[in-house]
Amino acid sequence: MKIVYSLIFLMMANFAKAQLNKSPNDKPKLVIGIVIDQMRWDNVNRYSQFFKTKNGFLKLVNEGASCNYTLIPYVHTVTACGHTAIYTGSVPAIHGIVGNSWFNNLTAKTEYCVEDKTATTLGSNNEAVGKMSPKNLWTSTIGDELKLSNNFQSKVIGISLKDRGAIIPAGHTANAAYWYDGETGNMVSSTYYQKSMPQWATNFNNLHEVDSFYKQGWNLSLPKSVYEKNCDDDDNVYETGFYEEKIKVNFPFDLTKLIGKDYKRLFSIPQGNKLVTDFAKEAIQNEHLGTDSITDLLTLSFSTPDYIGHNFGPYSWESLDGYIKLDEVLADFFAYLDKKIGKDNYTLFLTADHAIAPIPGFAKKNKLPADYYVSADISKDLNNLLAANNLKKDLISSVYESTIYFNHKLMDSLQITDAYLTQLISKFLESKPNVLQVVNNRNAALAPLPQLIREMLLNGYTPQRSGDLTVLLKSGVIDGYPTGASHGVFYNYDSHIPLFFYGKGIKKGNVNSMNYMTDIAPTISTLLGVQMPSGSIGKPILEVLK
Repeated sequence: MKIVYSLIFLMMANFAKAQLNKSPNDKPKLVIGIVIDQMRWDNVNRYSQFFKTKNGFLKLVNEGASCNYTLIPYVHTVTACGHTAIYTGSVPAIHGIVGNSWFNNLTAKTEYCVEDKTATTLGSNNEAVGKMSPKNLWTSTIGDELKLSNNFQSKVIGISLKDRGAIIPAGHTANAAYWYDGETGNMVSSTYYQKSMPQWATNFNNLHEVDSFYKQGWNLSLPKSVYEKNCDDDDNVYETGFYEEKIKVNFPFDLTKLIGKDYKRLFSIPQGNKLVTDFAKEAIQNEHLGTDSITDLLTLSFSTPDYIGHNFGPYSWESLDGYIKLDEVLADFFAYLDKKIGKDNYTLFLTADHAIAPIPGFAKKNKLPADYYVSADISKDLNNLLAANNLKKDLISSVYESTIYFNHKLMDSLQITDAYLTQLISKFLESKPNVLQVVNNRNAALAPLPQLIREMLLNGYTPQRSGDLTVLLKSGVIDGYPTGASHGVFYNYDSHIPLFFYGKGIKKGNVNSMNYMTDIAPTISTLLGVQMPSGSIGKPILEVLK
């Protein structure tokens, strides 16, 4: 047995040495990381028969490496945490991004994941939209390590509609990150990266592409019969819709009334994906990405599927049609990369930051267990509990994403122990029909749960930014509202994500071993022959590398 282990170790060591000794010609000129915000693992399987081209998702399936069992190793499974784990190879316990927002236990204030009051906006007169940077991220990223490896000669740029989808993947040392301003319809950045907006980006904004998208509206890509046969009903009371509240929740969508008035709705229509790739093409062209032997990194995050999923659910006409249109956008972008960079000169990976649960209304209609128990209701119930026990409601500082934060300063002054408050709250909430269990986060390793779930809780906890208790809801129960879908928990519908690798240095085929989101960064680091990000706990997926 010792001989076998020694041989395995020697093989891995030789492989790692070979990667580190790669010549510049062995490395891709450009690495493109693509995150589909809120993509379920089964989306490609479910939708592949409806794609109008084989050059989008199916190009990755047929010509790349497909990792079929890629899981998220922490909770909460939300956007900021997912993007961070992908590019750091780490978990919230180490990289510090424990949610899209959190209650800071040191300052007793709520913080947004990428907020930075010292930064100012570039590309818009909207002052708030650009006060952003990666300063809340505690570890390095793939891009940071790539730049460190060659004295910062690589260029790293992040692009997304969401600020957190652009900023976190690009990392601390990025040349730029760009995101969308729903007030003006412009792509914007912040002074964290540069003193002024590049002229090419200003020229792009002057095109006002969003107005042309609104003129197009949103119409079905395929005959109605396809959607009727393969999706939920088009009009449901449990759908949110995406403009004028619930006035309009079904096809076709006439968006002309939004022109010049409401640029926020771009987040919720498929054309938002095209804006991202159109801007990415301009960045590649004008920033000369992938034009020499020094590898550059471009990170793209497609936010629109997340908004569509939240508003209409994963089994809706809108979700199917959105993925058909996204597939065409990807096919066009891949063709551009082949022509501009060269098919054998770039490496690409595509994954998701999290997936999505069915809308409870849809699930109930189909006899699946489901319900709602929102944080606001948890907070209200806890206030009643504390009042009934002659305790101050201020003992709870915050309830966010099913996480309960204690006011430890007040507890100390009133001589109330953690154990007492934990027992009181746990006993009360665990009597609720939708609650699976209440877990003390600091002692999650001792929770009466399967080891995998205990590890996910531990991986998601850090004392400065995490709550004291996590309310685990039963399968199908979401921390959301009476309409629309949500995500954030450990169940497979939220934590099983797609993962594809394609291009230079990638071996074609299926990988059916279990891997984790945190393995992506070590895999790309190994491909490039650079150090793994500082907090990385993942392993390289050697099966995908030539």
